[in-house]
Amino acid sequence: MPKTSQRPRIAITLGDPRGIGPEIVQAALADRELAAAAEYVLIGPSPESLHPELQIPPGVECAETGTWRQGGEREAGQHSGRAVEAGISMALAGKVDGLVTAPISKTALRAAGYAFPGHTELLRDRCGVPDVTMIMAAEDTVLGGPLRVALLTVHVPLRAVPGLLDIELVVRRSAIASRALKDWWGIDRPRLAFAGVNPHASEQGLFGDEEERILAPAAERLVAAGDCEIAGIFPADTVFRRCLEGTVDVVVVPYHDVGLAVLKTLASETGVNVTAGLPFPRTSPDHGTAFDIAGRGLASPSSMKAAMAQCIRFCRRGR
Repeated sequence: MPKTSQRPRIAITLGDPRGIGPEIVQAALADRELAAAAEYVLIGPSPESLHPELQIPPGVECAETGTWRQGGEREAGQHSGRAVEAGISMALAGKVDGLVTAPISKTALRAAGYAFPGHTELLRDRCGVPDVTMIMAAEDTVLGGPLRVALLTVHVPLRAVPGLLDIELVVRRSAIASRALKDWWGIDRPRLAFAGVNPHASEQGLFGDEEERILAPAAERLVAAGDCEIAGIFPADTVFRRCLEGTVDVVVVPYHDVGLAVLKTLASETGVNVTAGLPFPRTSPDHGTAFDIAGRGLASPSSMKAAMAQCIRFCRRGR
C-alpha cells in the first residue's frame, strides 16, 4: 500500500459517461462505512461536465480524462478507455493499491479505436501479463452462498468455444483462478469443480468428447501440480450447488453465459467481476451501462458497493 495511509488507496473509473456509472459511484461513496474504509481516486470526465448535480465527497480525489461534450459512441469510448488506462498506470506505479471499474460500452470502446472486446482484455494487454481469468463472485446469494465462477473463455461467439478449448488453456486459466483464491480470498488449498461442455457432461461420450479429451487431462495436470484439488467434472445444470453448499470454492465453466446466467440470477445485487492474474486487484459490478435508466435515479449501487468492498478486502491482504 502507499505509505501515506494504512487505508487502501483505490482508483475508481466512472465508466461510460452516458451510463449509470457516475451515479452508482456517487451513491456508493455516500455509504459512510465504505467511504471511510479506503482513500479513493475517481477517474473520468470532469464532474461538472457529466452532470451538474454530481457531488464528489470531500477528500475524494479526481483524475480527469477531459470534458464530456455530450458526444456519441466515439467520445464515450475515448473517455472510458482513457480512464481505464489511467487507473492501470496508477496501479502499476504503486500510486493506488487496487482498481474498481464502472461499466463501459464495448461498442463505444471499439468506436474509439480500442481493439478489445471489454475491460478484461484491455487490462491483460496494458498490464503485460500472459493471461488472466475472469472470476464472477458473490459472497452472498439468494440461496445463501457464496458462489464463484471462473470462465475459461469470455467475450467470444459460442460457435468459437470448441476451437478455443484445449488442455493448455484449461490448465492455465484454472491455475490463475486457484492462485487468486489463495492470494485474495485466503483459501489455502482451493477446491475446483469443472462444469461440463456438453449436456450431462457428455454422458460418457454420447454427446461430445471435450470432457474426456480436454477437461479430464487438464484436471490430472492441475492435481499433479499440487496447488489445488479437483472435485470432478459435472453436468453444468447441477454443478453450481456444490459451490453454494461449500463443497467446492469455485466452478470453472467453459463459456460466458453458462456461468454468468446462474450467478446473476442468484446474486443480481451482490455479484462482482474479478480479474485474476493481474499484479493488482481489479473488480467491477456485474452489470452493464444500463443506458435506459441512466440519470433517472433508478440504478441500484449494490453491486458497485460490493465491488468496492471486495477490492478493499483484497488490498488488505497485501496485494
